[in-house]
Amino acid sequence: MTFKAEYIWIDGTEPTAKLRSKTKIITDAPAGLGALPVWGFDGSSTNQAEGSSSDCVLKPVFSCPDPIRGGDDVLVLCEVLDTDLVPHPSNTRAALAETAERFAAQEPVFGIEQEYTFFKGARPLGFPEGGFPAAQGGYYCGVGSDEIFGRDVVEAHLENCLGAGLGISGINAEVMPGQWEFQVGPLPPLEVSDQLWIARWLLYRTAEDFGVSATLDPKPVKGDWNGAGAHTNFSTRAMREGPEGYAAVVTAAESLGEGSKPLDHVKNYGAGIDDRLTGLHETAPWNEYSYGVSDRGASVRIPWQVEKDGKGYLEDRRPNANVDPYVVTRLLVDTCCTALEKADRI
Repeated sequence: MTFKAEYIWIDGTEPTAKLRSKTKIITDAPAGLGALPVWGFDGSSTNQAEGSSSDCVLKPVFSCPDPIRGGDDVLVLCEVLDTDLVPHPSNTRAALAETAERFAAQEPVFGIEQEYTFFKGARPLGFPEGGFPAAQGGYYCGVGSDEIFGRDVVEAHLENCLGAGLGISGINAEVMPGQWEFQVGPLPPLEVSDQLWIARWLLYRTAEDFGVSATLDPKPVKGDWNGAGAHTNFSTRAMREGPEGYAAVVTAAESLGEGSKPLDHVKNYGAGIDDRLTGLHETAPWNEYSYGVSDRGASVRIPWQVEKDGKGYLEDRRPNANVDPYVVTRLLVDTCCTALEKADRI
């Protein structure tokens, strides 16, 4: 039996990595992910190697049905290794795997809200040529062709994600014309990160068929317009269970504001974060840390129902749309789970 496997990986472009992919024809159906073969690529063309020693290795780490090609074809997310089979310096997944294993007993889970913006040529979808649309206000979760742009692409992307078996939990139109969001999770750290990368690849690939492009630029339009983030919802078993769950949520929120932690996190939350985290447009300033219940102007929001129920999760509102999910989940697990361990709230 012959089928197509689309090998997908994250390259070494800085400051924001790009997705790459190529197709491998496999003639014998492998028995699961572990049987998918390693492959190689030219790292000198992806900012991951010099031309004099350009080979890099693709190791499959996650696979799912390919909803675009259909049949028995698959999408294969890979991590990048050097030829000695150790993680490449651009491979941020390896570090997350170690951290996730270290704190696995706390059962951390994530839900990531991925915002993005459609462009048609050089302008956001819905922006008129030579001018600007009406000010933001009616676009968020709106309906109608005068306020909503790109819904056909969004619906096709949603169907593709569901067809791939990804843990997509919702979609909505965002605050700026042509700006949308999908959510992945709740899932453990490695799973939510792997699936978010695949969902991003499917977003770009789906948009191709409609002649538009999707960008994760955190501030795609300067001025009085909301930026694009990847609000990251985080919880551990202790945070989800009463009667001490709310105390654990507060411990986690406070740990993110201790010492150098705020800047340690922010500098790894996506390139261009100071353009987005200005203290305006439902953000906190990038260089100040705060948390509060139901406060969308805080760095970290504790939802009102979490306070009411006495258990649940927190939302880190700082990550950019272009954040590396392997990095943000690793940082949150490391900081919060360490604090919960010290406070004996696990």
